[in-house]
Amino acid sequence: MQPHPPPLKPFAIALAGLVSLAVAMGIGRFAFTPLLPMMLAERSVDLAGASLLASANYLGYLVGALACTFQPWIWRRFGRPPAVNGPRLVRGGLAATVLLTAGMALHLPGVWVLLRFAAGVASAVVFLYTSGWCLEQLARRGHPAMGALIYVGPGAGIVVSGLAASALVAWQAPAAAGWITFGALAAVLTTGIWRVFHTRHNAQAAASAAGGSTASTPPARAGAVELGWLTLAYGIAGIGYIITATFLPVIARQALPGSPWLDLFWPLFGAGVMLGAIGASRMRSGGDLRLRLAACYAIQSVGVAASLVSPTLAGFAIGSLLLGLPFTAITFFAMQEARRVRPQAATSLMGLLTAMYGLGQIAGPPLAAWLVARSATAAEGFAVSLWIAAGLLAGGAVLYLVLSRRYPVEVSGSRLAAPAPRG
Repeated sequence: MQPHPPPLKPFAIALAGLVSLAVAMGIGRFAFTPLLPMMLAERSVDLAGASLLASANYLGYLVGALACTFQPWIWRRFGRPPAVNGPRLVRGGLAATVLLTAGMALHLPGVWVLLRFAAGVASAVVFLYTSGWCLEQLARRGHPAMGALIYVGPGAGIVVSGLAASALVAWQAPAAAGWITFGALAAVLTTGIWRVFHTRHNAQAAASAAGGSTASTPPARAGAVELGWLTLAYGIAGIGYIITATFLPVIARQALPGSPWLDLFWPLFGAGVMLGAIGASRMRSGGDLRLRLAACYAIQSVGVAASLVSPTLAGFAIGSLLLGLPFTAITFFAMQEARRVRPQAATSLMGLLTAMYGLGQIAGPPLAAWLVARSATAAEGFAVSLWIAAGLLAGGAVLYLVLSRRYPVEVSGSRLAAPAPRG
Protein backbone atom coordinates (compact mmCIF):
# COMPACT_ATOMS: atom_id res chain seq x y z
CA MET A 1 0.00 0.00 0.00
CA GLN A 2 1.37 3.40 -0.96
CA PRO A 3 1.55 5.94 1.87
CA HIS A 4 -0.72 8.95 1.74
CA PRO A 5 1.01 12.16 0.65
CA PRO A 6 1.61 14.74 3.41
CA PRO A 7 -1.24 17.21 4.05
CA LEU A 8 -1.19 20.26 1.82
CA LYS A 9 -0.64 23.76 3.17
CA PRO A 10 -2.66 26.70 1.80
CA PHE A 11 0.35 28.37 0.19
CA ALA A 12 1.31 25.15 -1.60
CA ILE A 13 -2.23 24.85 -2.98
CA ALA A 14 -2.32 28.47 -4.15
CA LEU A 15 1.15 28.22 -5.72
CA ALA A 16 0.28 24.98 -7.51
CA GLY A 17 -2.91 26.55 -8.85
CA LEU A 18 -0.95 29.59 -10.01
CA VAL A 19 1.60 27.47 -11.89
CA SER A 20 -1.11 25.22 -13.32
CA LEU A 21 -2.93 28.17 -14.86
CA ALA A 22 0.36 29.67 -16.03
CA VAL A 23 0.99 26.51 -18.05
CA ALA A 24 -2.54 25.93 -19.33
CA MET A 25 -3.51 29.55 -20.02
CA GLY A 26 -0.35 31.64 -20.19
CA ILE A 27 1.47 29.10 -22.37
CA GLY A 28 -1.07 26.60 -23.72
CA ARG A 29 -3.45 29.30 -24.93
CA PHE A 30 -1.65 32.62 -25.15
CA ALA A 31 1.86 31.70 -26.30
CA PHE A 32 0.36 31.93 -29.79
CA THR A 33 -0.04 35.72 -29.49
CA PRO A 34 3.66 36.72 -29.16
CA LEU A 35 4.68 34.06 -31.69
CA LEU A 36 2.13 35.20 -34.28
CA PRO A 37 4.26 38.06 -35.70
CA MET A 38 7.11 35.56 -36.20
CA MET A 39 4.82 33.14 -38.02
CA LEU A 40 3.43 35.95 -40.19
CA ALA A 41 6.93 37.16 -41.04
CA GLU A 42 7.95 33.63 -42.05
CA ARG A 43 4.76 33.37 -44.13
CA SER A 44 3.98 30.06 -42.51
CA VAL A 45 0.54 31.54 -41.88
CA ASP A 46 -1.41 34.59 -43.11
CA LEU A 47 -3.89 36.74 -41.16
CA ALA A 48 -6.87 34.60 -42.17
CA GLY A 49 -4.99 31.44 -41.19
CA ALA A 50 -3.97 33.01 -37.90
CA SER A 51 -7.63 33.82 -37.16
CA LEU A 52 -8.50 30.20 -37.93
CA LEU A 53 -5.86 28.90 -35.54
CA ALA A 54 -7.01 31.29 -32.83
CA SER A 55 -10.65 30.33 -33.29
CA ALA A 56 -9.76 26.62 -33.27
CA ASN A 57 -8.15 27.10 -29.87
CA TYR A 58 -11.15 29.00 -28.56
CA LEU A 59 -13.53 26.39 -29.99
CA GLY A 60 -11.56 23.72 -28.15
CA TYR A 61 -11.85 25.80 -24.99
CA LEU A 62 -15.62 25.92 -25.50
CA VAL A 63 -15.85 22.16 -26.07
CA GLY A 64 -13.76 21.47 -22.97
CA ALA A 65 -15.91 23.79 -20.88
CA LEU A 66 -19.12 22.16 -22.12
CA ALA A 67 -17.73 18.69 -21.37
CA CYS A 68 -17.00 19.80 -17.79
CA THR A 69 -20.44 21.40 -17.53
CA PHE A 70 -22.37 18.32 -18.58
CA GLN A 71 -20.17 15.60 -17.11
CA PRO A 72 -22.56 15.00 -14.13
CA TRP A 73 -25.43 14.45 -16.60
CA ILE A 74 -23.25 12.16 -18.74
CA TRP A 75 -22.36 10.03 -15.72
CA ARG A 76 -26.00 9.71 -14.73
CA ARG A 77 -26.99 8.73 -18.28
CA PHE A 78 -24.72 5.72 -17.92
CA GLY A 79 -26.29 4.85 -14.58
CA ARG A 80 -23.30 5.89 -12.49
CA PRO A 81 -23.02 8.63 -9.87
CA PRO A 82 -20.87 11.62 -10.84
CA ALA A 83 -17.31 10.80 -9.80
CA VAL A 84 -14.69 13.17 -11.14
CA ASN A 85 -11.17 13.25 -9.77
CA GLY A 86 -10.11 16.87 -10.21
CA PRO A 87 -6.37 16.42 -9.55
CA ARG A 88 -6.16 13.56 -12.05
CA LEU A 89 -7.81 15.67 -14.76
CA VAL A 90 -5.49 18.59 -14.00
CA ARG A 91 -2.47 16.33 -14.39
CA GLY A 92 -3.75 14.95 -17.66
CA GLY A 93 -4.52 18.40 -19.02
CA LEU A 94 -1.09 19.73 -18.10
CA ALA A 95 0.68 16.77 -19.72
CA ALA A 96 -1.40 17.29 -22.87
CA THR A 97 -0.54 21.00 -22.90
CA VAL A 98 3.18 20.21 -22.89
CA LEU A 99 2.89 17.82 -25.85
CA LEU A 100 0.52 19.98 -27.88
CA THR A 101 2.61 23.12 -27.43
CA ALA A 102 5.80 21.38 -28.51
CA GLY A 103 3.92 19.77 -31.39
CA MET A 104 3.35 23.19 -32.97
CA ALA A 105 7.08 23.23 -33.79
CA LEU A 106 6.46 20.59 -36.45
CA HIS A 107 6.02 22.13 -39.90
CA LEU A 108 2.63 20.52 -40.46
CA PRO A 109 0.23 23.43 -41.13
CA GLY A 110 -2.62 21.03 -41.84
CA VAL A 111 -2.28 19.63 -38.31
CA TRP A 112 -1.89 22.96 -36.51
CA VAL A 113 -5.64 23.53 -36.38
CA LEU A 114 -6.13 20.20 -34.60
CA LEU A 115 -3.28 20.91 -32.19
CA ARG A 116 -4.67 24.33 -31.27
CA PHE A 117 -8.16 22.86 -30.86
CA ALA A 118 -6.87 20.14 -28.54
CA ALA A 119 -4.82 22.69 -26.59
CA GLY A 120 -8.03 24.65 -26.05
CA VAL A 121 -9.80 21.58 -24.68
CA ALA A 122 -6.89 20.87 -22.33
CA SER A 123 -6.74 24.46 -21.10
CA ALA A 124 -10.46 24.50 -20.27
CA VAL A 125 -10.21 21.26 -18.30
CA VAL A 126 -7.15 22.48 -16.39
CA PHE A 127 -8.69 25.89 -15.74
CA LEU A 128 -12.00 24.58 -14.42
CA TYR A 129 -10.68 21.75 -12.27
CA THR A 130 -7.74 23.77 -10.98
CA SER A 131 -10.14 26.58 -10.07
CA GLY A 132 -12.76 24.34 -8.49
CA TRP A 133 -10.33 22.13 -6.59
CA CYS A 134 -7.99 24.86 -5.35
CA LEU A 135 -10.81 27.21 -4.31
CA GLU A 136 -12.48 24.38 -2.40
CA GLN A 137 -9.26 23.29 -0.69
CA LEU A 138 -8.41 26.84 0.35
CA ALA A 139 -11.93 27.49 1.66
CA ARG A 140 -11.78 24.30 3.73
CA ARG A 141 -8.56 25.53 5.29
CA GLY A 142 -10.04 28.94 6.09
CA HIS A 143 -8.11 30.90 3.45
CA PRO A 144 -10.65 31.64 0.68
CA ALA A 145 -9.07 34.98 -0.26
CA MET A 146 -5.87 33.19 -1.26
CA GLY A 147 -7.87 31.74 -4.15
CA ALA A 148 -7.31 34.94 -6.11
CA LEU A 149 -3.59 34.20 -6.16
CA ILE A 150 -4.05 31.24 -8.49
CA TYR A 151 -5.27 33.70 -11.12
CA VAL A 152 -1.87 35.38 -11.09
CA GLY A 153 -0.83 32.33 -13.11
CA PRO A 154 -2.12 33.35 -16.56
CA GLY A 155 -0.45 36.73 -16.23
CA ALA A 156 2.84 35.16 -15.14
CA GLY A 157 2.71 32.82 -18.12
CA ILE A 158 1.97 35.71 -20.48
CA VAL A 159 4.88 37.76 -19.13
CA VAL A 160 7.35 34.90 -19.38
CA SER A 161 6.21 33.81 -22.85
CA GLY A 162 6.15 37.43 -24.07
CA LEU A 163 9.67 38.18 -22.87
CA ALA A 164 10.94 34.88 -24.23
CA ALA A 165 9.38 35.68 -27.62
CA SER A 166 11.04 39.10 -27.57
CA ALA A 167 14.42 37.46 -27.00
CA LEU A 168 13.78 34.97 -29.81
CA VAL A 169 12.90 37.83 -32.17
CA ALA A 170 16.12 39.62 -31.21
CA TRP A 171 18.07 36.42 -31.97
CA GLN A 172 16.17 36.04 -35.26
CA ALA A 173 15.08 32.56 -34.22
CA PRO A 174 12.30 30.79 -36.14
CA ALA A 175 8.82 30.43 -34.66
CA ALA A 176 9.43 26.69 -34.27
CA ALA A 177 12.15 27.47 -31.74
CA GLY A 178 9.57 29.45 -29.77
CA TRP A 179 7.12 26.57 -29.66
CA ILE A 180 9.86 24.16 -28.52
CA THR A 181 10.98 26.64 -25.87
CA PHE A 182 7.47 27.07 -24.53
CA GLY A 183 6.86 23.31 -24.56
CA ALA A 184 10.02 22.74 -22.53
CA LEU A 185 9.08 25.50 -20.09
CA ALA A 186 5.62 23.98 -19.64
CA ALA A 187 7.21 20.59 -18.93
CA VAL A 188 9.51 22.01 -16.25
CA LEU A 189 6.69 23.89 -14.53
CA THR A 190 4.36 20.89 -14.66
CA THR A 191 7.00 18.67 -13.06
CA GLY A 192 7.37 21.15 -10.21
CA ILE A 193 3.68 20.94 -9.15
CA TRP A 194 2.92 17.34 -10.11
CA ARG A 195 2.91 16.02 -6.54
CA VAL A 196 0.45 18.66 -5.30
CA PHE A 197 -2.24 17.39 -7.67
CA HIS A 198 -2.03 13.94 -6.13
CA THR A 199 -5.21 11.91 -6.61
CA ARG A 200 -5.22 10.87 -2.96
CA HIS A 201 -5.65 14.45 -1.81
CA ASN A 202 -9.32 14.06 -2.75
CA ALA A 203 -9.72 11.46 -0.02
CA GLN A 204 -7.94 13.76 2.44
CA ALA A 205 -10.30 16.59 1.53
CA ALA A 206 -13.35 14.40 2.09
CA ALA A 207 -12.02 13.28 5.45
CA SER A 208 -11.32 16.88 6.41
CA ALA A 209 -14.86 17.88 5.50
CA ALA A 210 -16.33 14.95 7.46
CA GLY A 211 -14.23 15.99 10.44
CA GLY A 212 -16.09 19.26 10.76
CA SER A 213 -15.25 21.97 8.29
CA THR A 214 -16.37 25.35 9.57
CA ALA A 215 -17.28 26.73 6.15
CA SER A 216 -20.99 27.00 5.52
CA THR A 217 -22.77 26.34 2.25
CA PRO A 218 -25.20 29.10 1.23
CA PRO A 219 -28.62 28.20 -0.12
CA ALA A 220 -29.15 28.52 -3.86
CA ARG A 221 -31.39 31.48 -4.61
CA ALA A 222 -30.75 32.44 -8.22
CA GLY A 223 -33.58 31.71 -10.63
CA ALA A 224 -33.30 30.75 -14.28
CA VAL A 225 -33.71 34.35 -15.51
CA GLU A 226 -31.01 35.68 -13.23
CA LEU A 227 -28.65 32.85 -14.19
CA GLY A 228 -29.33 33.52 -17.86
CA TRP A 229 -28.38 37.19 -17.58
CA LEU A 230 -25.33 36.33 -15.45
CA THR A 231 -24.17 33.86 -18.09
CA LEU A 232 -24.69 36.38 -20.89
CA ALA A 233 -22.83 39.09 -18.97
CA TYR A 234 -19.83 36.82 -18.44
CA GLY A 235 -19.84 35.79 -22.10
CA ILE A 236 -19.55 39.43 -23.14
CA ALA A 237 -16.10 39.55 -21.52
CA GLY A 238 -14.92 36.83 -23.91
CA ILE A 239 -15.48 38.83 -27.08
CA GLY A 240 -14.61 42.09 -25.32
CA TYR A 241 -10.96 41.27 -24.70
CA ILE A 242 -10.08 38.60 -27.25
CA ILE A 243 -9.41 40.75 -30.33
CA THR A 244 -6.78 42.72 -28.46
CA ALA A 245 -5.43 39.60 -26.75
CA THR A 246 -5.03 37.83 -30.10
CA PHE A 247 -3.75 40.62 -32.33
CA LEU A 248 -2.11 43.12 -29.94
CA PRO A 249 1.46 42.68 -31.31
CA VAL A 250 0.15 42.84 -34.90
CA ILE A 251 -1.96 45.96 -34.24
CA ALA A 252 0.93 47.67 -32.46
CA ARG A 253 3.30 46.97 -35.36
CA GLN A 254 0.89 48.61 -37.78
CA ALA A 255 0.40 51.70 -35.60
CA LEU A 256 4.04 52.09 -34.49
CA PRO A 257 6.24 50.61 -37.21
CA GLY A 258 9.87 50.33 -36.21
CA SER A 259 9.32 51.10 -32.52
CA PRO A 260 11.76 49.21 -30.25
CA TRP A 261 9.01 48.78 -27.65
CA LEU A 262 6.60 46.75 -29.78
CA ASP A 263 7.34 43.40 -28.16
CA LEU A 264 6.84 44.73 -24.63
CA PHE A 265 3.12 45.53 -24.87
CA TRP A 266 2.14 41.87 -24.50
CA PRO A 267 4.32 41.30 -21.38
CA LEU A 268 2.88 44.55 -20.00
CA PHE A 269 -0.60 43.08 -20.46
CA GLY A 270 0.58 40.03 -18.50
CA ALA A 271 2.01 42.23 -15.74
CA GLY A 272 -1.38 43.91 -15.49
CA VAL A 273 -3.02 40.49 -15.16
CA MET A 274 -0.71 39.62 -12.28
CA LEU A 275 -1.25 42.93 -10.48
CA GLY A 276 -5.02 42.66 -10.86
CA ALA A 277 -5.12 39.14 -9.44
CA ILE A 278 -2.95 40.16 -6.48
CA GLY A 279 -5.21 43.15 -5.89
CA ALA A 280 -8.29 40.91 -5.95
CA SER A 281 -6.69 38.66 -3.32
CA ARG A 282 -6.33 41.68 -1.01
CA MET A 283 -9.98 42.65 -1.21
CA ARG A 284 -12.40 41.74 1.55
CA SER A 285 -14.67 38.79 0.78
CA GLY A 286 -17.87 40.70 1.56
CA GLY A 287 -19.81 42.83 -0.91
CA ASP A 288 -21.81 42.28 -4.07
CA LEU A 289 -19.41 40.70 -6.54
CA ARG A 290 -21.49 41.93 -9.48
CA LEU A 291 -20.52 45.51 -8.61
CA ARG A 292 -16.87 44.50 -8.73
CA LEU A 293 -17.46 42.80 -12.06
CA ALA A 294 -19.08 45.97 -13.43
CA ALA A 295 -16.02 47.99 -12.40
CA CYS A 296 -13.70 45.44 -14.04
CA TYR A 297 -15.63 45.57 -17.30
CA ALA A 298 -15.50 49.37 -17.30
CA ILE A 299 -11.73 49.31 -16.82
CA GLN A 300 -11.28 46.84 -19.67
CA SER A 301 -13.50 48.93 -21.92
CA VAL A 302 -11.28 51.95 -21.31
CA GLY A 303 -8.22 49.77 -21.91
CA VAL A 304 -9.47 48.58 -25.29
CA ALA A 305 -10.34 52.14 -26.31
CA ALA A 306 -7.06 53.68 -25.10
CA SER A 307 -4.98 52.63 -28.10
CA LEU A 308 -7.77 53.83 -30.43
CA VAL A 309 -8.05 57.26 -28.86
CA SER A 310 -4.26 57.59 -28.65
CA PRO A 311 -2.42 55.20 -31.04
CA THR A 312 0.91 56.15 -29.48
CA LEU A 313 3.46 54.44 -27.26
CA ALA A 314 1.70 55.78 -24.18
CA GLY A 315 -1.74 54.80 -25.51
CA PHE A 316 -0.73 51.21 -26.17
CA ALA A 317 1.09 50.95 -22.84
CA ILE A 318 -1.86 52.29 -20.85
CA GLY A 319 -4.30 50.20 -22.86
CA SER A 320 -2.29 47.00 -22.36
CA LEU A 321 -2.09 47.58 -18.62
CA LEU A 322 -5.78 48.45 -18.21
CA LEU A 323 -6.87 45.49 -20.32
CA GLY A 324 -4.79 43.15 -18.18
CA LEU A 325 -5.61 44.48 -14.71
CA PRO A 326 -9.18 43.09 -14.52
CA PHE A 327 -8.55 40.07 -16.78
CA THR A 328 -8.34 37.27 -14.19
CA ALA A 329 -10.02 39.35 -11.49
CA ILE A 330 -13.14 39.04 -13.66
CA THR A 331 -12.70 35.27 -13.68
CA PHE A 332 -12.14 35.09 -9.93
CA PHE A 333 -15.18 37.19 -9.08
CA ALA A 334 -17.36 35.31 -11.58
CA MET A 335 -16.30 31.91 -10.26
CA GLN A 336 -17.00 33.08 -6.70
CA GLU A 337 -20.42 34.30 -7.86
CA ALA A 338 -21.06 30.87 -9.38
CA ARG A 339 -20.27 29.28 -6.02
CA ARG A 340 -22.70 31.64 -4.33
CA VAL A 341 -25.70 31.16 -6.60
CA ARG A 342 -25.30 27.41 -7.26
CA PRO A 343 -23.37 25.93 -4.33
CA GLN A 344 -24.55 22.37 -4.99
CA ALA A 345 -23.50 22.42 -8.66
CA ALA A 346 -20.77 25.04 -8.71
CA THR A 347 -18.39 23.26 -11.08
CA SER A 348 -21.13 22.75 -13.65
CA LEU A 349 -22.14 26.42 -13.49
CA MET A 350 -18.48 27.41 -13.76
CA GLY A 351 -18.33 25.29 -16.88
CA LEU A 352 -21.44 26.94 -18.33
CA LEU A 353 -20.03 30.43 -17.69
CA THR A 354 -16.71 29.40 -19.23
CA ALA A 355 -18.51 27.96 -22.25
CA MET A 356 -20.33 31.25 -22.82
CA TYR A 357 -17.02 33.06 -22.44
CA GLY A 358 -15.62 30.66 -25.02
CA LEU A 359 -18.38 31.54 -27.50
CA GLY A 360 -17.37 35.17 -27.26
CA GLN A 361 -13.74 34.26 -27.86
CA ILE A 362 -14.62 32.22 -30.92
CA ALA A 363 -16.54 35.13 -32.44
CA GLY A 364 -13.80 37.72 -31.91
CA PRO A 365 -10.96 36.72 -34.30
CA PRO A 366 -13.21 35.96 -37.31
CA LEU A 367 -15.03 39.26 -36.73
CA ALA A 368 -11.71 41.12 -36.79
CA ALA A 369 -10.50 39.23 -39.88
CA TRP A 370 -13.81 39.89 -41.67
CA LEU A 371 -13.68 43.61 -40.91
CA VAL A 372 -10.01 43.85 -41.93
CA ALA A 373 -10.74 42.15 -45.25
CA ARG A 374 -13.55 44.60 -46.00
CA SER A 375 -11.81 47.80 -44.87
CA ALA A 376 -9.58 50.14 -46.83
CA THR A 377 -6.68 49.26 -44.54
CA ALA A 378 -5.99 46.64 -41.89
CA ALA A 379 -5.64 49.38 -39.28
CA GLU A 380 -9.15 50.65 -40.10
CA GLY A 381 -10.62 47.16 -39.81
CA PHE A 382 -8.94 46.53 -36.45
CA ALA A 383 -10.14 49.92 -35.20
CA VAL A 384 -13.78 49.13 -35.97
CA SER A 385 -13.55 45.72 -34.31
CA LEU A 386 -11.93 47.20 -31.20
CA TRP A 387 -14.62 49.89 -30.90
CA ILE A 388 -17.22 47.11 -31.02
CA ALA A 389 -15.34 45.25 -28.26
CA ALA A 390 -15.11 48.37 -26.08
CA GLY A 391 -18.83 49.00 -26.49
CA LEU A 392 -19.71 45.43 -25.55
CA LEU A 393 -17.62 45.65 -22.38
CA ALA A 394 -19.35 48.90 -21.43
CA GLY A 395 -22.71 47.22 -22.02
CA GLY A 396 -21.64 44.28 -19.84
CA ALA A 397 -20.81 46.67 -17.00
CA VAL A 398 -24.28 48.17 -17.23
CA LEU A 399 -25.83 44.69 -17.24
CA TYR A 400 -24.10 43.77 -13.97
CA LEU A 401 -25.35 46.99 -12.39
CA VAL A 402 -28.88 46.16 -13.46
CA LEU A 403 -28.56 42.61 -12.09
CA SER A 404 -27.27 43.93 -8.77
CA ARG A 405 -30.22 46.28 -8.45
CA ARG A 406 -32.86 43.85 -9.65
CA TYR A 407 -31.62 40.80 -7.70
CA PRO A 408 -30.13 42.07 -4.40
CA VAL A 409 -28.26 39.53 -2.27
CA GLU A 410 -26.90 39.23 1.21
CA VAL A 411 -23.27 40.32 1.37
CA SER A 412 -21.95 38.57 4.45
CA GLY A 413 -18.41 37.29 4.11
CA SER A 414 -19.41 33.77 5.21
CA ARG A 415 -21.76 33.40 2.27
CA LEU A 416 -19.35 34.56 -0.37
CA ALA A 417 -16.52 32.50 1.07
CA ALA A 418 -18.41 29.20 1.22
CA PRO A 419 -16.76 26.21 -0.48
CA ALA A 420 -17.91 24.77 -3.78
CA PRO A 421 -19.08 21.17 -3.40
CA ARG A 422 -17.77 18.93 -6.17
CA GLY A 423 -20.30 18.46 -8.91
